Amino acid sequence: MVGKVESFLKSELEKKNALLFVLIDSEVSNLEASSKLAQDVEKIGASAILVGGSSATDQIEMSQVVKGIKQNIQIPIILFPGNVTGVVPDADAILFSSLMNSENPYFITQAQALAAPSVAKFGLEPLPTAYLVIGDGTSAWFVGSARGIPFEKPKIAAAYSLAAQFLGMRFVYLEAGSGAKSNVTPEMVKTVRHTFNGFLIVGGGIKDVETAESLVGAGADALVIGTFLEKGGSLTKLEEIAKAIQSSK
Repeated sequence: MVGKVESFLKSELEKKNALLFVLIDSEVSNLEASSKLAQDVEKIGASAILVGGSSATDQIEMSQVVKGIKQNIQIPIILFPGNVTGVVPDADAILFSSLMNSENPYFITQAQALAAPSVAKFGLEPLPTAYLVIGDGTSAWFVGSARGIPFEKPKIAAAYSLAAQFLGMRFVYLEAGSGAKSNVTPEMVKTVRHTFNGFLIVGGGIKDVETAESLVGAGADALVIGTFLEKGGSLTKLEEIAKAIQSSK
């Protein structure tokens, strides 16, 4: 069943070419900085805040960050968990994701089974997501025991995405990884877009307008930016990216 957050994202996408999601890692940003960042990126046009990360393990800290952000913004907060420790109350939704190209069944179905009762208890809206790690050498690749899809093999990503659609997943997240040296290629996005009839998210290594525009032009519905800001990227540049990808349809 489609819930309020998913409906909101779809309605936003009807108005804009693509959406901007900003990822806040609760173990990198403190509560005050996270809250200020969330307010700032909402003002420049972000459609959602993702909270989490592949190495985030402190549930108490994450819960405090989510609660603090929630008090100051109107856009949805979506959990982006790397494990069951990333499931906390007060968020609006969760990327309820299966790391489909993991070599460890824990990240494909077992963690999800352990987390599901908490998702229901906390009243989080689950967004059924196929999480695909592209390339290797990043935190997501290492922690998730992923068999990274080569950047130059877009048809493999497309096959996984089609399988996800057949399994009933409405979101696909192509992830180059936190601090990735390369971003997912426009060719891969285009190939997946041709196959997958759902909401396509792309993240990792997006640092400039040109890259963002190429990914949106290839068919991405939303771009996730996180490490760029953690490493000192300016809000001015982020605003330029937001304006470039969100021009009205």
